[in-house]
Amino acid sequence: MTVGFSGEVAEYYAKYRRGYPPPVIEALQAAFALDADDVVLDLGCGTGQLALPLASRVRSVIGMDPEPDMLRLAGETAAVQGVRNVTWVLGADRDVPAVGALVGQKCLAMTVIGQALHWMRHEELFSMLVPLFRAGGGVAVVTNGTPLWLQDCAWSRALRACLEGHFGTRLKATCGTSAHDRRRYEEALQAAGFTNVRETVIDYSAELTFDELIGGVYSAIPADQLPGPDDRPAFAERIRQSLPSGPYLESVQVCVLVGRVT
Repeated sequence: MTVGFSGEVAEYYAKYRRGYPPPVIEALQAAFALDADDVVLDLGCGTGQLALPLASRVRSVIGMDPEPDMLRLAGETAAVQGVRNVTWVLGADRDVPAVGALVGQKCLAMTVIGQALHWMRHEELFSMLVPLFRAGGGVAVVTNGTPLWLQDCAWSRALRACLEGHFGTRLKATCGTSAHDRRRYEEALQAAGFTNVRETVIDYSAELTFDELIGGVYSAIPADQLPGPDDRPAFAERIRQSLPSGPYLESVQVCVLVGRVT
């Protein structure tokens, strides 16, 4: 199973998707008291934006994703950074029981899901994960800001109008970042038996150049809808002409929702 993040889209994802600031990694470590003996599963790991910084704080990380190109790029980045304790595995949420059979019950310290839970059957997933955690371990659902075209500012509204005109559809999906979605995830964690369910919010601001902004857009377009190489300059120029002059300031809210087992 893939979700369209392959080929050039994966390349844009690796280069332009925003990473996670150090306070997010520190919040994850504190939530589950992660140490050098722990094993972590990064489910929907993409190109390693969470798996790689977490690797230095635990014994090993399993980075799992359904897109081979994402895993290839994650592995290349790990090699460049000298990270050798991450195992990249092709798979999705439905493959979690196989991970459990491999590592054994009560062996995971944390499963982290960064901006990917909206692709998964989260109620089933949470129940499947419960027996895999050591005492005090659990799930962390991390949402890394709203999509570029859904932010409450002039340049984002202009971007949304341009993209909606191009694709002929309204862009409403929040990728699990909305308060409504986070409440659903919180309720599902509680229903699956997780305790001490709580959310930590980390706010920061960032400036984007136009190249970073358009690269972020390309990283979110399914591969079969990405404008071809010959059409991309004109597509980018239409967007540039629709926006105010840059740089483009965005206020990013990272929400870390955690639930632990006893």
